[in-house]
Amino acid sequence: MSQDVNQMTEGAGDPLVSPVAEGGTPAAADAPAGGSESVFSGAYRALTLGVILSVSMVAFESLGVATVLPDIAKDLDGLGAYGWGLSALMLANIIGTVVAGRAADRSGPVRSMGIGMLVFAIGCAVAGAAPTWPLFLLGRALQGLGVGAVMSMAYTVIGLAYPENLRARMFALLSSAWTIPSLIGPVIAGTLADFTSWRGVFLLMLPLIAIAALLTLPGLRRIERPAGDAGSSAPAGPWWKSPLAASILLTAGTALLLQALLLKNLVLLVVLALVGIAVAVPTLRQVTPAGTLSLRAGIGAGIGIRFLLCGVYFGSEAFLPLGLQELRGVNASLAGLGLSAGAITWVVGSAWQAKRDGKGNGRTGSVTLGFTILFAGLVVMAAAILVEAIPPLVSIAGWALGGIGMGIGFNAATTDTLEQAPAEQQGLVSGSLQLAQTLATGLISGIGGAAIAMAHQHDSTTRAGLLFTFVITGVLALAGVLVSRRLRPARTA
Repeated sequence: MSQDVNQMTEGAGDPLVSPVAEGGTPAAADAPAGGSESVFSGAYRALTLGVILSVSMVAFESLGVATVLPDIAKDLDGLGAYGWGLSALMLANIIGTVVAGRAADRSGPVRSMGIGMLVFAIGCAVAGAAPTWPLFLLGRALQGLGVGAVMSMAYTVIGLAYPENLRARMFALLSSAWTIPSLIGPVIAGTLADFTSWRGVFLLMLPLIAIAALLTLPGLRRIERPAGDAGSSAPAGPWWKSPLAASILLTAGTALLLQALLLKNLVLLVVLALVGIAVAVPTLRQVTPAGTLSLRAGIGAGIGIRFLLCGVYFGSEAFLPLGLQELRGVNASLAGLGLSAGAITWVVGSAWQAKRDGKGNGRTGSVTLGFTILFAGLVVMAAAILVEAIPPLVSIAGWALGGIGMGIGFNAATTDTLEQAPAEQQGLVSGSLQLAQTLATGLISGIGGAAIAMAHQHDSTTRAGLLFTFVITGVLALAGVLVSRRLRPARTA
């Protein structure tokens, strides 16, 4: 994701270099400005297909595991720490994104993508063979390291290799990369869990990862920085001030906070939670652009908006299959349709926003609209899970509505934020956006899992824990409506 960047101008004195090796794909700055070019034209075709395939691979795993996670938790006795099934991946994702983003700024994206895919494959193998919940969580953490690198590089490549007039289209295509996995991922995963074993979901990933690597990595080599400039932005200073050390501290502080929330001893819970916050917050300031924590208008607010969007969407979606299966008696295959509906309509919302972008419309209003629609979808989905008088399948319709809002807001906010980033800091800003996404998902999922665990500890129900979680994500959605006004500094609005 990013380097030590309390100062956004760090490295600004480095000579700007084309992100393309000699003879490779033209950089964004060299691309023709005419309206006839396409992301599938000759100069971009192979790279576009490779990036889309890599994101599709991650999407298939994400939707598949989310569908069968309740079955995994039951089988491995992990319901008491259910939130960690997602938080382990997301917190490890922080390390992957921070290191991969900084490496891309130094030497291009190919190495980060290759290592990320390898670690992702190892994580799938460990999780698929895990005999216990702790070992399963180890596999999820390894997956998170890989996913962080892959997704961070996907967004970095768009900033480096595509001209401004094609970036919105590429962001829409990245959303579209979830379409086929959205249709078949939950169905395949649910069927495996219902009739064979959830382990097949992870083992099925291994050949897909190999194919994605073969098709993606050659295209990435074409935009790698020339070797002579690879070390020009190498960080100076002791190792404990490095991006890796900072990302580990951020992960450790957040993990300590989430684990503290599972403790029964109230005094110990409060003490460890405060320690976790004390470690995580300063480190978060270190690995994100200046102004991020204060939601400064512009890039800082854009990163904050990504946090809020993903906290609402992924933090709620993580508990959709659990709610339908535990409270409404729906099987895994049918519960997975909720995930499919949200992901597919996300594509619809993203495509609508891309078309709106092409007409020169402002993006601040789109982000506000996105949060509003997402909030409405959340209310419908949560009500259908928690209220027995409402048919459970109404939750699928609710989450389809939420997906439209997410597609609109996500596309608009991401495009606008990256357009404000200098070329030499595309890796930094795109990595920080991914960090915001993974941190929000891991944090809100962990808090939701802790709420369910606490409810059971105090003789309450899963329904009470889910109600608390949906209230939290609803508040985040309303906060997003307010923060969206800061997407652009006032002078450039």
